Amino acid sequence: MEIVIRAAVLFLFLWAITRIVGRSTVGELSTFQLVLYIVMGDLVQQGVTQQDYSVTSALLAVGVFSLLTLALAWANARFPRVRGITHGIPVIIVRDGVPDLNRLSTERMSLDDLMADARQKGIRRFDEIELAVLETNGRVSFFTRTDDASEGAPEQPGIT
Repeated sequence: MEIVIRAAVLFLFLWAITRIVGRSTVGELSTFQLVLYIVMGDLVQQGVTQQDYSVTSALLAVGVFSLLTLALAWANARFPRVRGITHGIPVIIVRDGVPDLNRLSTERMSLDDLMADARQKGIRRFDEIELAVLETNGRVSFFTRTDDASEGAPEQPGIT
């Protein structure tokens, strides 16, 4: 039973750490961050099993992590308000060509990173951006002033 409790505590700790660290996606992690996450996995294993290398302990630890992951997914699907806590909410970081420096600082994103994302979308200047949204997965969605209203998903009949 001790392994189950240890696994649950470490699962919640890792969830909190990944929420605090920010919205970086795996492709955006530095080499050091990637190595740090790999090492963290080994440290978690040692903390959960206390160097118990038995198959039973490994199955219990992986099983608890899996069940808690499924529980989070179920809670996210069942209770929409939980999603804001577990995954975060998208935030507006540019409105009418003006970057929100306070929000960028809060999200630990530099103007250089924002402009690099914009250049990858073919945007040359901030004043071309009507709205930029930092999504929960760490990507930025840009809506430019030149966007055509006819682009995007077609409207469904009967929906207003």
